[in-house]
Amino acid sequence: MSVSAISSATSSAASDTAARVPQKVLDQDDFLKLLMTQFTSQDPMEPMKDTAFIAQMAQFTALEQSKSMTADIAALREQQQILQANGMLGRNVVVQVDGGLVAQGTVTAVQLEAGTPKLVVNGQAYELGQVLNITPAIN
Repeated sequence: MSVSAISSATSSAASDTAARVPQKVLDQDDFLKLLMTQFTSQDPMEPMKDTAFIAQMAQFTALEQSKSMTADIAALREQQQILQANGMLGRNVVVQVDGGLVAQGTVTAVQLEAGTPKLVVNGQAYELGQVLNITPAIN
C-alpha cells in the first residue's frame, strides 16, 4: 500500500511540474478563461460593452481558422509535390547540380526525406526545384 502512495505522490509532482511549464500558444480555452476573468473583475457600475467581447471573439476565431487553413495548405502542397515526383518516374530529366553543371538521366525512384520528395537520377537524389527539363523515356 505504501508503494502506491509513493507512486501517486510522484505522479502528482510530475503533473504539477508539467502544469508550471508556460504555454507559448494560446487556444480558445485560454481565451474563454481570459474572457471570464474580464467579466468577473469588471466594475459593475461601468461594465464593458458586449460588442467589445464579440469583436474579440470574432478576431480569435478568424485567427484560429487562418492557422488551420495554413496547416491544410502546407499538407496539400506536400501531397502535390509527391504526386508531381511520382509522375516523373521513368522519364528522362535534366537537373542542375551545382552552379552551371547539369546531370541527365532517367528518374528511377522517388525518396521521401522529411516529407519532401527527391528524385533519384543516376543514383543521386535531387529536389524537384533542380529539374530543368523533362522528356518522355525512350523505350
